[in-house]
Amino acid sequence: MTSAKGSTARISATASTLLIIDIQTRLFPVIANSQALADNSLWLQQVARRLAVPVLLTEQYSQGLGQTIASLREGHAPSAIIEKLHFSAVSEGELLNRPGGEREQFVVCGSEAHVCVLQTVLDLLALGRQVFVVEEAIGSRKPSDKNLALARMQQAGAVIVSREMVAFEWLEHAGTDLFRAISLEFLR
Repeated sequence: MTSAKGSTARISATASTLLIIDIQTRLFPVIANSQALADNSLWLQQVARRLAVPVLLTEQYSQGLGQTIASLREGHAPSAIIEKLHFSAVSEGELLNRPGGEREQFVVCGSEAHVCVLQTVLDLLALGRQVFVVEEAIGSRKPSDKNLALARMQQAGAVIVSREMVAFEWLEHAGTDLFRAISLEFLR
């Protein structure tokens, strides 16, 4: 890995954490393509779990926006869920202290792309972390805001990826029982 910002780095299952930002019950219905956002984030979460990649969830002011949607929240220990008031998940001071927060790489999905996702990504990059933003697993109310956020994150040094890019880089090679199981279940 030659770049602090991750431009030439591959995503490693042993060096990365999946960060799911603010996919919450009251905000979810107004996000453009919200079901695709949820489905792709769940897919990533399930692959991460199979490969022992830590998963952290954030919730922006859950009293007002609700908790993380049930499909993504299910099975998580309270220590994996970070309540926040700042838009950036880094600003609260909790993210990096949770299990998985110490890792060098963050694979990021969630909403809204141009607010909480963007500010979190910028802060992680400023701390020297490698950040990979999963294009089909982030969303905003307006597609134009998502597009602007993707461009800005990429300009800042984040790497824009697809969910399959993440899965194949986590897996590293074929020919193992784990690869065959994940391939059958997730990569058909």
